[in-house]
Amino acid sequence: MGGMIIFKFVICFIAGTGAGLGTGFAGMSAAAVISPMLITFLGLPAYEAVGIALAGDVLASAVSAYTYGKNKNLDIRNGVVMMVTVLLFTLFGSWIASLVPNTTMGSFSVFMTLLLGIKFIVKPVMTTKESMTAVSARKRTVQSIVCGTIVGFICGFIGAGGGMMMLLILTGVLGYELKTAVGTSVFIMTFTALTGSVSHFAIGGAPDLWCLIFCVASTLLWARIAAKFANRASAATLNRATGVVLAVLGTAILVVNMTTK
Repeated sequence: MGGMIIFKFVICFIAGTGAGLGTGFAGMSAAAVISPMLITFLGLPAYEAVGIALAGDVLASAVSAYTYGKNKNLDIRNGVVMMVTVLLFTLFGSWIASLVPNTTMGSFSVFMTLLLGIKFIVKPVMTTKESMTAVSARKRTVQSIVCGTIVGFICGFIGAGGGMMMLLILTGVLGYELKTAVGTSVFIMTFTALTGSVSHFAIGGAPDLWCLIFCVASTLLWARIAAKFANRASAATLNRATGVVLAVLGTAILVVNMTTK
C-alpha cells in the first residue's frame, strides 16, 4: 500500500512538474502532460485522468494569471471576451463532434506543442507592448470574439489543443507580446479548466484522491516558479525558455503516447 502511494507520488510529481512548467511559461493545458502519464503508468481511465489534469490546471493557471497580472502582463478585458466565446463554442463543437463519428485527433495538441516550441526558438515573438496597445479597443474586441470562436469550436470538436491554440492566436493573429499573451491565456484557462474538471467529476464520480492531491500540488508549485521566472526574464530569454520547455514536453508526450500503442 505504502509503496503504491510512493509510486503515485513519483509519477504525479514528474507529470505535475512538466505541466506546471508548461502552464507557467506558455499557458499550456496540464491535461496534455498529466493525462498520458496517469493513463500509461498508473492505469487510470482516460476520463478520470483528464478530470484530474484539469483540476491541476485550475490552481496552476490561477496562480500564473495572478503573477502575470501583478506584473501588468494580463489583458483582462479582452481575456473575458475571448473566454466567454471559447466556452460557448467549446460546447457547440462538442455537440457537433457527437454527431460525427471518429473525429478524435489526440495527437493534435502534441504536435502543436512540439512545433510551437520550435517556432519560439527559431522565430521568437518580439512584439512590444507599445505596438500591441496601438490597436483600437473595438478592433481588439472583434478579434477576440472571432478567435475565441475558432479556438472554442476546434477544442470542442477534437478535444485538444486549447492552451497552445490560444497562445498561437494571441501572438500570431492578435499581435500580443509574449508575456501578455501567456498571462491572458492562463487567465482564460483558469475558467475553462474549472468548467471541465467540475463536469468530469460530476459525470465520472470522485477521482483517485492521492493522484488528485499530488498532481494539483506539483503543478501548482512549478507553475508558480515558472511564472515568476517568466515575468522577470527578457523577451529573448523568455522566447528561448518557452521554446525549449514546449519542445521537450512535446517530444516527451509523443514518446509516452507511443508507449501506449
